[in-house]
Amino acid sequence: MRAIRFHQFGDADQLALETVRDPTPPPGEACVRVEVAGVNYIDTYHREGLYPVDLPCIPGVEGAGTIVALGEGVAGFSPGDRVAWAGPMGAYAELVSLPAGQLVPVPEGVTAETAAAVMLQGMTAHYLSHDSFPLESGHTVLIHAGAGGVGLLLIQMAKQRGARVLTTVSTAEKETLAREAGADEVIRYTDCDFAEETMRLTDDKGVDVIYDSVGRSTFEAGLGILRPRGHMVLFGQSSGPVPPVDPGLLCTSGSLFLTRPTLAHYIPDRKALLARAGEVFGMLESDHLKLRIGGRYPLSQAAEAHRDLQGRRTTGKLLLTID
Repeated sequence: MRAIRFHQFGDADQLALETVRDPTPPPGEACVRVEVAGVNYIDTYHREGLYPVDLPCIPGVEGAGTIVALGEGVAGFSPGDRVAWAGPMGAYAELVSLPAGQLVPVPEGVTAETAAAVMLQGMTAHYLSHDSFPLESGHTVLIHAGAGGVGLLLIQMAKQRGARVLTTVSTAEKETLAREAGADEVIRYTDCDFAEETMRLTDDKGVDVIYDSVGRSTFEAGLGILRPRGHMVLFGQSSGPVPPVDPGLLCTSGSLFLTRPTLAHYIPDRKALLARAGEVFGMLESDHLKLRIGGRYPLSQAAEAHRDLQGRRTTGKLLLTID
């Protein structure tokens, strides 16, 4: 089969299209023919070695496709079933063997492209808005990177829960997309200081919660615009990891809360996985959630997808098509 692999950590040039042996599913796993793989920031962290992985590595933690073979002991699935996943690695390939317990059946009305596009980022937006800081009517939130894959979905979910949404973007095109998703206020951080503008827009009261996927370049300023007992939900680090934080700073800044969540801890078992994925698919099927595909790349152009993502040249979701 064809697969994208990297043999050492580094930039996008490390990604190479290679021919490797087809996987044979061991007990408890299913072999899936991948139709579409999602491209996510965590893939770049794996490639750069920020999140260590064994080498050589086939990246990609999200995808959708069709089961072609089952390992011993797998129940509840059959060859031909359409499935999607978020978490297990290996999606940048024509075939991948995955733990059956982490596969989610794809509803009839949902395409493989949609399933691959929403599993990771959709469930991330869901746990952020529903669990990490459960939004309610009257809350004011700041969402960084509002035109990104998670950002556009998170804006929609935050509005559905009654929050006032402020978001940051870099360009006029991205501002338009964020407003179409429902953002009440859009801050062009390339034109102004986002912290000063946030305080102006909130009459110097600040926000109840910040959902920050940017990290190093936004974190410290963000602590200064949270209301007393506000929540900093740091779920990414596209600008780099945040330096060590003195817990005393949380006290002097207003008895703040800081959390660094990850999706895995919000889908700790199969019941939780099916429930959260089911709610996200339900939002799509009921037209309460709009999905934007920002770019489609053939498998051979995975490196270009990574460059575009890290160069902030994209909006919405990026996908690799496997054909």
